[in-house]
Amino acid sequence: MPHITIEHAIMIPLLIAQIFVFPFVASRMASSWTDSHRDTVLKDAANHLASTVQQLYLSVNREEISAGNVTQASTLPQTISSYSYTATGSLKVADSSRVLSLTLTLEEVGNTVKANAVLGPNALWIEESVFRSTSPDASVKVQKFSNGTLLFSFG
Repeated sequence: MPHITIEHAIMIPLLIAQIFVFPFVASRMASSWTDSHRDTVLKDAANHLASTVQQLYLSVNREEISAGNVTQASTLPQTISSYSYTATGSLKVADSSRVLSLTLTLEEVGNTVKANAVLGPNALWIEESVFRSTSPDASVKVQKFSNGTLLFSFG
C-alpha cells in the first residue's frame, strides 16, 4: 500500500504544475506566432513599397519623359492585423548609385522591418516625408526636374 501514497505525492504536484504551465506555454507560442506573422506581412508590404519606388524610378528616368510630377497611389492594405503602419525612408550613397532604405513600423505594437530600393545617382529623397497607411493620400510621388534630377517623397 505505501506505493499508492508515493504515486499520489508525486503525481498531484505534477498535475497542479501542468495546470499553470500549459496555458502559459500555449499563450507564449500563440503570441510568438502572431508576432512572426505580422512581421512577415509587414515585410511583404515593405518589399512592395520598395519595388514601387524602384519601378517609378526606372519609368520616369528616361529621356523621353519630360519634367513634371508623377504620383503612384498606394495599392497596399490600409492595415496589417488590424494595425495601421507608417513608412519612412532615408537615402544613402553607394558607389555610383543611391540606396533608399525604407522602414515600416506597425503602430501600437511596434513591429519594424526594412526594405531597400536601388536608385540611380540622380535620385533625391525628402527625408521628412512619411507614408501613413490609413491616409486617403497614401502614395509615392516623384518630381522630375529639367536637369534630370528625380525628387521622391511619400504623399
